[in-house]
Amino acid sequence: MDIPLYQVDAFASSVFSGNPAAVCPLREWIPESLMQSIAQENNLSETAFLVPEGDAYRIRWFTPEAEVDLCGHATLASAYVIFDFLDPGRTLVSFQSRSGLLQVSRERNLLVMDFPSQPPHACEVPAELLTALGTEPQTVLCSEDYFVVFSGEEEVSGLKPDMNELKGLDLRGVIVTAPGRDVDFVSRFFAPGIGIPEDPVTGSAHCALVPYWAKRLRKKELHARQVSRRGGELFCRDLDGRVEIAGKAVLYMTGTIHVPG
Repeated sequence: MDIPLYQVDAFASSVFSGNPAAVCPLREWIPESLMQSIAQENNLSETAFLVPEGDAYRIRWFTPEAEVDLCGHATLASAYVIFDFLDPGRTLVSFQSRSGLLQVSRERNLLVMDFPSQPPHACEVPAELLTALGTEPQTVLCSEDYFVVFSGEEEVSGLKPDMNELKGLDLRGVIVTAPGRDVDFVSRFFAPGIGIPEDPVTGSAHCALVPYWAKRLRKKELHARQVSRRGGELFCRDLDGRVEIAGKAVLYMTGTIHVPG
């Protein structure tokens, strides 16, 4: 069995930046264990698998350790592959997923994702989280992840969390964020429990970041930067119940996965 593979740098305008994702278009589903093995072999933060369903696609995402409910950058990468290789000229694609309907449109030089809004809320703060961070934040909230707010960009970019402590937390991962110097807000994302010590650029985290900063800054359109080592730039909009997360993507590599049998 041969499976096509595209590796795309998402939220990037040039290779070697943004967040790399693998995209594997399929005619029909292959065993879940095989998808997990491919994701582990790729050793990227996410591998997306796509199967056509009428005029739309069903999408699933796997980290090297587990299947996840939502992934932004691999969805952006998947839309890029559809628009540029599988169905050139198309400008809108719908994905059915474990998180419901997701849509991506091409608007001039940006890919714009329409995702569910997941505003963070008050929660009990585990002592392990504060120990792992090694510094006192302004606020800790919860969404799908722990949502940690600091006062300034330097605190976020300078964090060196204890990954062993973070790995034991009960939620998917940890978002850390602060106001930006030349953007509305910055962030980083850590999820060692699902095999991602630090994700370079995390679209799904912005489902929580956008409603939080839209309310705090009293503005609907937001310019964001994820300040990981590779870094990435996002253009966001709060839609009261949905969020738009936009960015660029660039092809790094194409190939074929050869599976015996």
